Amino acid sequence: MKFMKLGSKPDTFQTDGNVRYVANELASDIIVNVGDIKFYLHKFPLLSKSSHLQKLISATNEEENRDEVQISDIPGGASAFEICAKFCYGMVVTLNAYNVVSARCAAEYLGMHETVEKGNLIYKIDVFLSSSILLSWKDSIIVLQTCKSISPLAEELKVVNRCIESIVNKACVDVSKVDWSYTYNRKKLLEENGIDQNQNGVRVRSVPKDWWAEDLCELEVDFFKSVITNIKSRAIVSAEVIGEALKAYAYRRLPNFSKGISQCGDLSKQCLIVETIVWLLPTEKGCVSCRFLVKLLKAAISIESGDMTIEELVKRIGQQLEEVSVSDILIRAPEGDASTIYDVSIVQKIVKEYLMQDLHTEIESVGADGDLEETRKPAGILSDASKLMVAKLIDGFLAEIAKDPNLSLSQFVDLAELVSSIPRPSHDGLYRAIDMYLKVHPGICKSERKRICKLMDCKKLSAEACMHAVQNERLPMRVVVQVLYFEQVRTAASSGASTPDVHRGGMKDFNNGGSHGSSRSGTTANTDDDLVDGLGTAVELKALRKELASLRMMNIEKDTHTTTGDNNNKSNSDKAVLTKMKGLLKSKRSFMKAWASKGGSGGGGENTNSGSDSSESIGSANPEEVKSTPSRNRRYSVS
Repeated sequence: MKFMKLGSKPDTFQTDGNVRYVANELASDIIVNVGDIKFYLHKFPLLSKSSHLQKLISATNEEENRDEVQISDIPGGASAFEICAKFCYGMVVTLNAYNVVSARCAAEYLGMHETVEKGNLIYKIDVFLSSSILLSWKDSIIVLQTCKSISPLAEELKVVNRCIESIVNKACVDVSKVDWSYTYNRKKLLEENGIDQNQNGVRVRSVPKDWWAEDLCELEVDFFKSVITNIKSRAIVSAEVIGEALKAYAYRRLPNFSKGISQCGDLSKQCLIVETIVWLLPTEKGCVSCRFLVKLLKAAISIESGDMTIEELVKRIGQQLEEVSVSDILIRAPEGDASTIYDVSIVQKIVKEYLMQDLHTEIESVGADGDLEETRKPAGILSDASKLMVAKLIDGFLAEIAKDPNLSLSQFVDLAELVSSIPRPSHDGLYRAIDMYLKVHPGICKSERKRICKLMDCKKLSAEACMHAVQNERLPMRVVVQVLYFEQVRTAASSGASTPDVHRGGMKDFNNGGSHGSSRSGTTANTDDDLVDGLGTAVELKALRKELASLRMMNIEKDTHTTTGDNNNKSNSDKAVLTKMKGLLKSKRSFMKAWASKGGSGGGGENTNSGSDSSESIGSANPEEVKSTPSRNRRYSVS
């Protein structure tokens, strides 16, 4: 730290309680009151250097005929006045980065200019600032910090601007030319990782690009804002480095920021810090991590920042959504909102912002006639990998919020439908989320179960998920039947044999009547659903599962006994499996035709037979068997 000593006489100031005096043989002839401190001093040394005291003493003698003055509003208070008084006496006084601004402002208040006496205090302090203090990186920061307590006089004297300019100039210097002392504890240096950088016997320490970030965290938010704004205006420092500085400031200044800020301390000050950081964020995408942005959002929600701040954070997070994990976006609902544990609506807004990046068309105004013309934009900027990551992210998020007993079905479905258009090879994550919701919300009605299960494509469940689903009593019968059917197709196809009839027939039936795009009327769909659910007794479901188990066992036995030369046996086994499946499908279709011809759908035999979905329920070939108790010999079909 730089310092300057003024004067040569010994310091003879004495303190007695609230009284300070100069210990010498001459009696004091003036009392200067600074707040609750009384200074017993002498007129001659003070009046010879202070024009303001000259005026005060003259006015006091004329009005009250006594030598006592009040200067309670002097910048820096009693300590700053004492420095000025010692200078007047020629006593030794030491100026440094911590007291130079208060002394400068006090000297200005007292009128200690060159016009009063050559080599006065103001001149000496200005020289010290220019030639020493402002050339030092750390001293410039310390001086700027001290300006806070004596503003706005420090700003009027241009001390604040000079400090900011000095700091900005140093922060924008190329790192290869940085040779002054700085603080940097945020990352390990190379030598701390065991990497020796000795070059020709001289130890070289590389300077990181954001070397200045940690030191600026000492500044109050308004000074920090001014410094960063000026650094950005130079367009020399990269957006990533500025982002690192903002990140460092947030972690230093916001309590419990890493855990999601809690409502403690000065909330108005914390709110100002959050809003300032968001305002200072560079416009470049990726200048800060999405995880940091989410933490800022949690802080903003916790301390009830303004809507503009939250909206800006939502927009920025949406642009980088693929970077975060499920735990990051588990944002607690605001206090007072006891409906849900997590804030689902804010995540919906974030996902919408993400998807808005991939809009394909826009309407623009073209031509002098003012007509509107639809123009085609380039293909969406979101990559397939990014979309897949976001889809998996939301699947995982749904699985977590599904544990909330107060989460409504609409909240779950609306969020899931936002990413339903994103193609993904597996729906296992979505199945886990749906199963968790059904487990935690057992009281939802049948139509609600069907609604939530329509989100899932049974064809995209893995073998492990199918095994779980067919044993899952929480799922509607239609979903279980679909899973059984597609698992049978998968089991048969695993042998390597082709199944053209199955794919063109049975699978088509399910695609038409399943969870993804039905072309039939609502009346017929509801009727078929009721039929499936009506036949879905525990005994029938158990039998359907046995069918699947038997097919699996046939494949296992076939794989165990088939050798390279047993191609004929393998082919015969494949045909047996396929014949079994086709028999199940044929039985189902025969039942539906017989049932529909008797008007079982409630809409008339003609309407039912004319539809394309007459094979979308399960039952036996004889409708009367529906009422009988299932036997061992009874044939079941799956759809």
